[in-house]
Amino acid sequence: MPGWARRVLPALGLLLLLATASAPIRQYVAPEIVRLAYEIEGRDIVYSWGGGHAADPGPSKGTCLGYKGKIKPCPAADTEGLDCSGFTRWVYALAHGADVLGPGNTNDHVRRMYRVSDPRPGDLVYFGKITKKRIKTHHVGIFLGGGKMMNAPETGSVVRIDEISSKKGFAGYYRY
Repeated sequence: MPGWARRVLPALGLLLLLATASAPIRQYVAPEIVRLAYEIEGRDIVYSWGGGHAADPGPSKGTCLGYKGKIKPCPAADTEGLDCSGFTRWVYALAHGADVLGPGNTNDHVRRMYRVSDPRPGDLVYFGKITKKRIKTHHVGIFLGGGKMMNAPETGSVVRIDEISSKKGFAGYYRY
């Protein structure tokens, strides 16, 4: 090998290593998402309309603004818990080490995701209407596989496992 090659090739190798090491790589966290969802489900955290939407992800008191639940009067303002998007926001924040879904509701969160036709456990399953021009979702859960999802379904319930087919308006699977 010529002398110049012995000097240049190691430098090029180091440059290539540094360039690829600094490239952003999205960490595969799906198993961690599922593990955390099961851990949270075991805590019997109650549903609270608007719960989980405080500055930091996690259980919080809800709101009665926009509440249309069956239990009257609305208990959310006095109930610390999670709604469906508050639950998925918290699990994703724990798994990713950052609030990747951010504040907002299911409509806001689905905009940060991309649709997949080959769902894997840990992906999110949305319900409602999602088109290129309009997003109007009403529920989200964490896909577990086998037609099941972990979700915070409604006032009076706790975070639990449900059949995806039990919820109306399936809109698709989404991945962060």
